[in-house]
Amino acid sequence: MPLSPPQNRELLHSRDIALRGYLRTDGLVDVEAHLIDTKTYGFDGDDRGRVSAGEPIHDMWLRMTVDEDMTIVACEAATDHSPYAVCPAAAPNFASLAGITIKPGFLREAAQRVGGTRGCTHLRELLQQVATVAFQTLYPVRERRGSEHKPGNRPALLNSCLAYGSDSPVVLRRWPEFFTGRSEEAAKQS
Repeated sequence: MPLSPPQNRELLHSRDIALRGYLRTDGLVDVEAHLIDTKTYGFDGDDRGRVSAGEPIHDMWLRMTVDEDMTIVACEAATDHSPYAVCPAAAPNFASLAGITIKPGFLREAAQRVGGTRGCTHLRELLQQVATVAFQTLYPVRERRGSEHKPGNRPALLNSCLAYGSDSPVVLRRWPEFFTGRSEEAAKQS
């Protein structure tokens, strides 16, 4: 376990999120997210009555279809379990994300369409992760086609994290023309 040993504690809540990226035969990419929240104890809910320990409080799905340019072609959501009867009514609104491109500002633009009372907090929380999985799924496809990074074009990943910092040994290795560090320091870090 990479974390330090925890204090004595009792598990009360679990959130499990599974994400999968699929390359479709038509060249589009589907990313599916499934979110399940459970409690280790039972409780009475206003709309559902008794919710037993381990029974999903939230059980939600999101499928986003994107093209090679990371433009959303379609988005579908479904709510199988929720704490309130009204919650599933937000799912159809996620179809309005079609046409948005996943790029800087994506979440802000998505919030304009499914933010506040038009959406669902839990489905919106999945958008960042779905966007990341879409990128991860498309990256090798675009790289095989030669469309991910053309010489002279700034890589989309540049300065997005420590490893892809313009002064890192990874950038020196992958995109030396964008390397800004000192070569001898980067060589020591490799």
